[in-house]
Amino acid sequence: MTEPRSRRRLSDILSRDDAAVDLAEAALLIAHEEYPDLDVPGYLARLDLMGTELRERLLEEPRPERAVMALNRYLFHEQGFRGNTSEYYDPRNSYLNDVLDRRIGIPITLSTVYIEVASRAGLQVEGVGLPGHFIVRVRTPVRGFLIDPFHCGALLSERECQDRLDRIFGGKVKMEARHLVRCGRKAMLERMLQNLKAIYVKQGDLTRALRVVEQLLKVDPGSANEIRDRGTIYAALDCYALAARDLETYLQKVPRATRAEELKARVAALKRKAALIN
Repeated sequence: MTEPRSRRRLSDILSRDDAAVDLAEAALLIAHEEYPDLDVPGYLARLDLMGTELRERLLEEPRPERAVMALNRYLFHEQGFRGNTSEYYDPRNSYLNDVLDRRIGIPITLSTVYIEVASRAGLQVEGVGLPGHFIVRVRTPVRGFLIDPFHCGALLSERECQDRLDRIFGGKVKMEARHLVRCGRKAMLERMLQNLKAIYVKQGDLTRALRVVEQLLKVDPGSANEIRDRGTIYAALDCYALAARDLETYLQKVPRATRAEELKARVAALKRKAALIN
């Protein structure tokens, strides 16, 4: 799969209604930018095989709560998936192919594996985007089970969700009903990409950060913040005309932005630098 074709495919997937988005394929196409030789169909076939193996185990577990236990046993004990607590900010944790190869990841990507394998086995699983953490909900005819794939499939009560927020935010964030609603597939992809952007910006790898921002703009083409951030990255890469264009577009979208006057002055300076080069 050539790189231009993979980008067109990702754009096609993201243009669909959220329910029609193939989460696994989209995540792999995001990784294709980092790994141009990535065998996307091969990794999808691997997920299919895992789903088939899990489905066979679920035939022996007719009760919903037992099915959840079988799912956790398969993914975390047989397959060995686990959270990467020692190198949480390794960018490989955010690429689905690396997570499938290394059996290690962060909450959002492990949740993606959980959702995709479970759905292939006939279970209903959805993402739940807690502040600062990501979990899943397994839906059954009787009830829903909150599961933490980062911690080997631990079953969570709402109180335990609050405990996780307390550890992350020092007690400053209180659990609300909105924190436990279903997270859409595009929102999950955006969350993966935001993680990658933050990692690459912190590392000073602006070329990769720019590529991630371009992918974020495929998820949400009208995002003023991503256009602003792309402009900021362009400026740091000495692409003055492109930086001025994006920052000017941002100001048009958000005319009352914080430090708008400062940004206007920066746009003018970038245009002068671009004119000198031309």
